Amino acid sequence: MWTAFRPRIVQGPLVRQVGGGRVSTPEDWIRPQVCRTLHGLFRERVRRSPGQVAYRQYDPAGQCWTDATWAQMATEVGRWQAALLREGVKPGDCVGIMLRNSREWVVADQAALGLGMVVVPLYTNDRPRNVAYIAAQTQMRVLFVDGRNQWRELQDHADELSGVRRIVSVGRIESEDEPQDPRLASLHDWLFGIEAEPVWREVRPSQLATIVYTSGTTGRPKGVMLTHHNILSNAWASAQCATLLRGAERFLSFLPLSHMLERTAGYYLPMAIGACVVFARSVLQLAEDLRTQRPSVLISVPRIYERIHARVLSQVAQAAPLRRRLLRWAQRVGWARHEWMQGRGPWTPGQLAWPVLDRLVARRVRAVFGGRLRYAICGGAPMPLEVGRFFLAMGVPLYQGYGMTEASPVVSVNRPDDNVPESIGRAIPGVAVRVGEDDELQVLGPNVMLGYWQNDQATAAAFTADRWLRTGDQARIDEAGRLFITGRIKDIIVLGNGEKVPPADMELAIQADPLFEQVMVVGEGRPFLGALVVLEAGAWRALARELGLDPDRPESLADRLAERALLARITLRLETFPAHAQVRAVRALLEPWTVESGLLTPTLKLRRPQILAHHRAEIEAMYARRRT
Repeated sequence: MWTAFRPRIVQGPLVRQVGGGRVSTPEDWIRPQVCRTLHGLFRERVRRSPGQVAYRQYDPAGQCWTDATWAQMATEVGRWQAALLREGVKPGDCVGIMLRNSREWVVADQAALGLGMVVVPLYTNDRPRNVAYIAAQTQMRVLFVDGRNQWRELQDHADELSGVRRIVSVGRIESEDEPQDPRLASLHDWLFGIEAEPVWREVRPSQLATIVYTSGTTGRPKGVMLTHHNILSNAWASAQCATLLRGAERFLSFLPLSHMLERTAGYYLPMAIGACVVFARSVLQLAEDLRTQRPSVLISVPRIYERIHARVLSQVAQAAPLRRRLLRWAQRVGWARHEWMQGRGPWTPGQLAWPVLDRLVARRVRAVFGGRLRYAICGGAPMPLEVGRFFLAMGVPLYQGYGMTEASPVVSVNRPDDNVPESIGRAIPGVAVRVGEDDELQVLGPNVMLGYWQNDQATAAAFTADRWLRTGDQARIDEAGRLFITGRIKDIIVLGNGEKVPPADMELAIQADPLFEQVMVVGEGRPFLGALVVLEAGAWRALARELGLDPDRPESLADRLAERALLARITLRLETFPAHAQVRAVRALLEPWTVESGLLTPTLKLRRPQILAHHRAEIEAMYARRRT
């Protein structure tokens, strides 16, 4: 990746100490008042611990893990800044980062921030049309991409990227694949011959640091404007909730850094406390990376915990009856022990069996995470209660929280001494929450965004008259100040990976095809979106005959040929939507939803909970079929 960068190769576990052998404590952490800006945070970390390991990353060429110190990171930031200045960029210009989680992501971010530029993170798997739209709206000047595959996909939108002066490919671009575009350069060529010290331009904490695009209500994403102080205050307040954190922590980073949860809690927060971040190779290799890198902090969406939970239960289901009984016993005793340790339940004699159950059962579950986990943070989407209780019973320190990009993103989180898996915890220090009209959760604090980039109408709708941020989620607050999400004012689907999708615009787009009479997009807590579609009878008959199917046979609706044909037409209608807002499974119906059946309101709007309940079997079959 960095041809000129020579990090230290490591084979064994990472052992680090801070300043004269003393592990850093909260008193040593870098406060927002000291660093003031995000690049000030980086500069102060480099000053305090230049020889300390900052990042670990896998090198496919050498087939080994390599470490980089803070001093080495600063050297690279200086080189990248010199190259950026050579492009003629100015303070306030936008720089796009479309890279996987890596040291290069951090260097690109810090190089741009140090020069007073605005960082625009992009998902590596986003649709080219979306990337072009964001680049045009932000008047992006420089764009960093991973390699030739990304650039090949963007070539069709080269005209829309006309404002971009330089496109830098961190990965190699083979000569036969290299497009004839003078703006494109490999990282090696872009940095060739440059040696420079980092530049730290004076920037006010209130100045814009980043524009983070999130799902909009018209199919187009909205750019959330966050300042240096927004993010710094949020990282600092979040750290105050993790009272057991120390500087010797090792974070495993695998959620995309374009996601604000990973960026704030998995990048800036570790920098503030002096922790090391290990960049996971991929989600597919996450299980192995957990075992070999043995993180002490893991930040994830519920889907990862759900998969591990399902795998454990599947393995136990195939085991001997004794092992199944042991797991059930460990769950009962472990949960009772958790409640007792939290001060919410009594001590019982059955807990005397915990040391044995821990050795035989719980320790094996914790070993899946590497065996050293001290904080497992879950956010981005609701976590199933049974999953949360299972891991807490097994001694996995799992803490659920709540946030949104517009809040930088953390709003609330459970604490080590007050961890209720049904709850999203209490508000973090310095952030106020209230329940407003329609039981809406509303937020006020230094972490709340400036507004949406070039979208005054959406900005106005995001705030109350007294400038509290509207979340769109319904909530209640108990006497201890814990928050509980009870529903959504707007029917936003939150996928298992934390991506939020407003389904109404997708449904309208799909219904533009005359084949579809009625459409409801589903996927709450699922790994991908599906759709229930009521077909227009005449159009269905024509399509079925075209596919060689009998339109009068109910089985034809679920035929693989019909499913592929319907998905192809749906995909065509959703062409302008983001990559995560795509339908991957479909279930066709012929019986329409009506007011009389209780599935539509008198104004013909979908009654989503009723439709979900009415078609629960079809939805489960649709997702099960997609996995086969």
